[in-house]
Amino acid sequence: MTDASASLDTKPRRGRGLLRALVFLLLGAFLMAAGFGAGYFYFANPLSPAKDVLRLIERTPEADEPAADPDAPQKVPRPTPERESFVTSYYQFKEPLTTNLRASRRLLQAGIGLSTQYDQKVMDNVARNEVALRSDMLAIVGTFSEEELQDKAGRDRLAEALRGAVNARLQQLEGFGGIEAVFFPSFILQ
Repeated sequence: MTDASASLDTKPRRGRGLLRALVFLLLGAFLMAAGFGAGYFYFANPLSPAKDVLRLIERTPEADEPAADPDAPQKVPRPTPERESFVTSYYQFKEPLTTNLRASRRLLQAGIGLSTQYDQKVMDNVARNEVALRSDMLAIVGTFSEEELQDKAGRDRLAEALRGAVNARLQQLEGFGGIEAVFFPSFILQ
């Protein structure tokens, strides 16, 4: 009996290794398909990115909210007001103004810029009369003290005084002022 049982155990089993490899291959393919399917359902977006963005922007009630009570207050869209907009033109004097301040040994060196929403004629008038405008601006700046120009409110008062002087000179020389604001691109107390 020992010979018969030994001869049975030593016979190679040809079908078992192939069957085992086929089972592992099918099991691996099934697990991969299940993983891909689960990932697709978990990460898939039923809307394209463009439609998703439009849905968020438009915020339609049927997409975002359940049906509301018809007696409840409703949001009323307001029309966007159409305002006429104007282009702002700027002019910056090439050289900064440098002048003494009232009752001070310190100097102010300030770059001056002007703006208007009128047409280019105003800026052409400024360029044509730059010498007279610089003279008037120097006279105005000399009336301010160092203490008056230490804070933003003082610089705003200076800008308003310069705007008035420039418009007065342009009115006198050209018949129309048109300068709406004065800016200081640089403002140095030395």
